Amino acid sequence: MKTTREHQQQMRHKIWAIIPAAGSGSRFSKTELKQYQMIQGQTVLEHTVNRLNDLPLSGYVLAISEDDSVAKTLNFAQPDKAHFCVGGAERVNSVLNALTYLSQIASPDDLVFVHDAARPCVTQDCLNRLVNTATQENCSAILAIPVRDTLKFVEQENNIDKTVSRDYLWQAQTPQISKLGLLKHAIEKALQDGITITDEASALEYVGEIVKVVQGRSDNIKITYSDDLELAKLILTVQK
Repeated sequence: MKTTREHQQQMRHKIWAIIPAAGSGSRFSKTELKQYQMIQGQTVLEHTVNRLNDLPLSGYVLAISEDDSVAKTLNFAQPDKAHFCVGGAERVNSVLNALTYLSQIASPDDLVFVHDAARPCVTQDCLNRLVNTATQENCSAILAIPVRDTLKFVEQENNIDKTVSRDYLWQAQTPQISKLGLLKHAIEKALQDGITITDEASALEYVGEIVKVVQGRSDNIKITYSDDLELAKLILTVQK
């Protein structure tokens, strides 16, 4: 549960969320979209949006494909705060489209979360700590977990070239949070310069912005393959 101080800290800044949900998810299935798979009577996307709405959001934007006939029919939390825009060819293009949409109704200094549509298990505690870091330290921030396993560098023919030190390595998660105007500028600049954007932090890093890591949880999984869906079902059952 949020403390009174945490709630007051969050309310000093308008907070928005962006959920890019226009991808085909071909690694999950050639025919079915992972965000519309069912868990406990709700789609994955509904679970994801409902988790984000544990925060005092001013609104949230779902970037969906032009031919998506499902998203607008779903039973989202806080439906009056739901906005939709057309996504792009890649995840980064969907995020930029949503930022452009938000720029018409939000301030450049408002905080914006970007969260994977297929990451329904993020906890309220993680969300609160992420917002508090961004507001108290006036910075961008991401959820991440330290790399636990031994890492091997394999260049060709499945032969191990070397063992990679994991001492300073973190596995990035979402949400990732930043000021709206700053993130929009960073993505536009990186795309203009032909830089590959793997997540929002990579765009911010490119323009020289400091991004803080907030330790998340290993159960904040992203549903990528079909067996991840079964794991997400178990996690959500335990978290209830």
